[in-house]
Amino acid sequence: MNILYGVQATGNGHISRSREIITCLKKNGHNVFVILSGRDPSQLWDMDEFIPFRTFNGLTFSTVKGKIRYFETVKHLNFKGFFSDISSFDASQYDIAITDFEPLTSRIAKKYRIPSIGIGHQYAFYNDVPTEGSNPVSKYILKHFSPVDYPLGLHWHHFNQPILPPVVPKFDTINDYKTINNKILVYLPFEEQEDIIKLITPFKEYYFFVYHKFDKPSQKGNIKLCPFSRNGFLTDLMECSGVITNAGFELVSESLSIGKKILLKPLAGQMEQLSNAKVISMLNLGLVMKKLDLSTVDSFLKLPGSSPVNYPYVAEIIADIIENGDWVNPDRIIKKAWQDVNINS
Repeated sequence: MNILYGVQATGNGHISRSREIITCLKKNGHNVFVILSGRDPSQLWDMDEFIPFRTFNGLTFSTVKGKIRYFETVKHLNFKGFFSDISSFDASQYDIAITDFEPLTSRIAKKYRIPSIGIGHQYAFYNDVPTEGSNPVSKYILKHFSPVDYPLGLHWHHFNQPILPPVVPKFDTINDYKTINNKILVYLPFEEQEDIIKLITPFKEYYFFVYHKFDKPSQKGNIKLCPFSRNGFLTDLMECSGVITNAGFELVSESLSIGKKILLKPLAGQMEQLSNAKVISMLNLGLVMKKLDLSTVDSFLKLPGSSPVNYPYVAEIIADIIENGDWVNPDRIIKKAWQDVNINS
């Protein structure tokens, strides 16, 4: 099949998840063309698996100090350019469209009457799953930001709903890395750099590897400041004992799958992240702090290590769903995907 695949590039999680699925689709012999939107192309790296692709401005949200600013978001949205991109894109050669909450692709599919499949964490909220911070604005955005014909949601637990486990890499080389008990990975992209450094500076007995929009690597005592690099990030993830991050979906999923303890600081005003934090607390899978808080970090650092959650390789399951046209009724496949997952309800 010829597949149009849209990736919301504002978050690295969308990119990481889509990389796995696109690779599996290509291995199955499908032709995949990728749309990436929401990020400056100069801020994309390690994109070989996505070729061929095009980048667009798309739609994205403005954040300041770990909180969504809706007024700033609306003020900077370029709707004229957005709808011009939809109008000018020729999708006549594609059989289906898949979108990881990427808004251009879903509307291009509607224009060309191509079946559209939504694969991503946001589509889990189309079902009866635990939520926090929901309001009319967040509900509207969830339903209308990237609407599809066939939503296929992902979550850490099924909650007796037709949703799949998370898409995480196989981490085949995890056994080649030894966990360093006092090594902590910090990825808080929505927080200010100086606030992050202030938060972790008091804990001198730990080594913190902080990923953010740094121009170059540098060292401040026991804190290493790292520009984003996929290979470097994965190495540090596999070596660390714990992860401090916002409450996005993909990094938390990867951390759970390889047994890293987690501390979440959800993005204020963002329903998805607030809901993710709620679920992590409900399932006793990690700690949550509503603001950058020294005492919570101290409690987190003193926690023992976590056991891995044995999620299956969902990217292959999704590729098979696409291959066999099972996206209309995937319930049997979804149920099978959860049957051996070692997580309590």
